Amino acid sequence: MPRVVHFELQADDPERAGRFYKTVFGWDIRKWAGEMEYWLVTTGPKDAPGIDGAIMPRMSPGGQTINTIAVDDLDATVKRLTKAGGKVVTKRQTIPGVGLFCYCADTEGNTLGVLQPDMKAK
Repeated sequence: MPRVVHFELQADDPERAGRFYKTVFGWDIRKWAGEMEYWLVTTGPKDAPGIDGAIMPRMSPGGQTINTIAVDDLDATVKRLTKAGGKVVTKRQTIPGVGLFCYCADTEGNTLGVLQPDMKAK
């Protein structure tokens, strides 16, 4: 069964938001070495319950938290999603060392990430 595996918090000032979450919850916040401004968030040890995520610049006014769901087959999931009334928001992309990914929207307009993990990255 597909599970939420990652969250993204949108912020006007990702560095400031990172300091907030580190101060309040003790989370480890580190800038990602990729092309975009993206701060990786580790919320606890890998063997403990919970998920990790990221803080990113706000994509639109009133931007929301985005949950990413891991799936076995991105294309099949996107077909089911659109048939059920959802929409694809961004084209499919390969994130090196992570997997195939796209942003979608549910029937209520909520953004979600859909990720087919790269088996080598696990």
